[in-house]
Amino acid sequence: MQKAIRQFGLALLLVLCSIHGHTAEIKGVHFPDMYTEDGVELHLKGVAVLKWAMLINVYAGGFYLPEQVSGSAWSGDLPKRLELAYFREITAQEFTDSSISLLRDNLSEDAYQTIEPRLLAFCNLFQNVGPGDRYSLTYHPDRGTELRLNNQLLGGVQGLDFAVAYFGIWLGPTPISETFRDKLLKD
Repeated sequence: MQKAIRQFGLALLLVLCSIHGHTAEIKGVHFPDMYTEDGVELHLKGVAVLKWAMLINVYAGGFYLPEQVSGSAWSGDLPKRLELAYFREITAQEFTDSSISLLRDNLSEDAYQTIEPRLLAFCNLFQNVGPGDRYSLTYHPDRGTELRLNNQLLGGVQGLDFAVAYFGIWLGPTPISETFRDKLLKD
């Protein structure tokens, strides 16, 4: 039943996207060209698929910024959205463990300590996902970084420093995959 509801929701999303605009497609996953929230329009910069061991598709991603903003300016104090559509099951604990590990590797000890309380609060929002589920991270300068699962708000944390660190897992100088990053940030 839950799988049928998820499939219906994704089908409805595709219909709404086709009515209101175009979509980009990668590995059967569709991302609308534009996302609007609270009157702010974010435009799709790029899409990519993250592979594990260069063989297994883990998720497809789409990255959004305001229309006139270059992908290279992603870390500025401006709205941004990263949407990830999963091809496999991942547990909440796996999300937590990988987030902590990647941020510890990518940040100085001082920078990590500064965001750690917010990171742990953010990790408490994670839920298990399966094929077809979508997580989205959306940063709003006035509200911080929000996490949604299948478009349902789970919560969020404040601070541009947190947003830059967390989005940096995919978009920063030492991302989870340079190929994934470069395709998301293409202009």
